[in-house]
Amino acid sequence: MLADDKRRIGRGILAIVLLVGGLFAFNILIAVAAAFVDAQAGRTNPTLGGTDYTPLYHAANLASVALLIPWSMLLQRWLYGVKGASLHSVVSSFRLDVFGRAFLIIGPVWLLLSLVGLYFMPMDQAHWSSTDLIAVFTATLLLAPLQSAGEEYGFRGLVFRVAASWGRGPRTALVLGVLVSSLVFTVVHLSTDPWFNIWCFSLSVSLALITWRTGGIEIAVVIHALNNTLTFLLLTVLHADQNPALERSAGSQSAALLIPCLVLVVITAVVWLRTRRTGPALTPSDPPPARAGRDNGGHE
Repeated sequence: MLADDKRRIGRGILAIVLLVGGLFAFNILIAVAAAFVDAQAGRTNPTLGGTDYTPLYHAANLASVALLIPWSMLLQRWLYGVKGASLHSVVSSFRLDVFGRAFLIIGPVWLLLSLVGLYFMPMDQAHWSSTDLIAVFTATLLLAPLQSAGEEYGFRGLVFRVAASWGRGPRTALVLGVLVSSLVFTVVHLSTDPWFNIWCFSLSVSLALITWRTGGIEIAVVIHALNNTLTFLLLTVLHADQNPALERSAGSQSAALLIPCLVLVVITAVVWLRTRRTGPALTPSDPPPARAGRDNGGHE
């Protein structure tokens, strides 16, 4: 989609730096604002070194990552002159039919996986007021899917195609897109735990391959949103202290994270087999009349 006669590696690196910079800038600005409001209520959330996992802290972290959706589109338009809508799919729109089918099939599987994962997750009970529980639950339902989508548009969308544009052939482009996007995605999570890093890298590689084969971001958004949303919801329902449960320091996680990695391998294999006759979905050469004026971008 972003391939050119010149590799434009410098421009691609700038796009990745601006994407990651925006991610952290949004998080700092919104989290500090939330911490200030919490402080007025006599609560100190983790942004200021406290331990009060407040609804505002929770919502701020989710909302800041969700902003990667418009930010990714803006960067692509500014640096490459390609419309942001092409980040959705090869037809420059979010395919609700693909999204719906994936949700109905993968949803029950991921719910079972999330329930199994609770047995291996470090978990401490915490005192939650009814107001906080309802607020965190509501923020999760509204914002966690958008937060997950933000990461997909940023890393499996923009970074994937930027890095792929550096390759001269389809295989080289695919390898560059998958590896670079997966490494950047893993690094920005700032974890020192090897098991968590393996999980992040496996998640990114699987979702990048699925995005490439299906020609869109929809299935990747489904998987990522199910993982994040269900994790937060289950922790909230169990009145768990979310600080240790979401810890990423060395030794905080275990080999149990290999279980979802294996499930991802199976899902990726199924998608690959279902597209074995058609290959990866491509940008239509002749857009349908209703979309003739729109920019149709591919994910290769």
